[in-house]
Amino acid sequence: MIQLANILHHKGFNITIIHTKYSCPNLSNYPHFTLHSIPDGISESEVSTTEVVSMLKLLKDRCIGPFRDILTQLSSDDSIACLISDAIWYFTQEMADNLKIHRIVLHTSSVGSFLAYAAMPLLQDKGYLFCSP
Repeated sequence: MIQLANILHHKGFNITIIHTKYSCPNLSNYPHFTLHSIPDGISESEVSTTEVVSMLKLLKDRCIGPFRDILTQLSSDDSIACLISDAIWYFTQEMADNLKIHRIVLHTSSVGSFLAYAAMPLLQDKGYLFCSP
């Protein structure tokens, strides 16, 4: 994602990165980007004890409001050409639609991860994968 941002910046785009505390980049490495941190409300114990699917749901539940607020604030000046978000942040599509912003999904994992991710519903249906409500 950062590599793509660097390429786009080199092509003349202004880049704003919205990140959580959990995924905070080293700010000194990116002086040419505008960075906005949103609270994720996730404790160290939740990170270490929560399984992946529950962690993704937790991130969505706790980040959707702060993300919506900052995106709404940023979109008020009509300078957003496009929202590029990780596939894990699927909830950003609804916000992009509401604010009439184009969205591109970047899936940054390997083909193996993509296939495993695609198989999750089947694994859950067969009882091999358990998801917390």
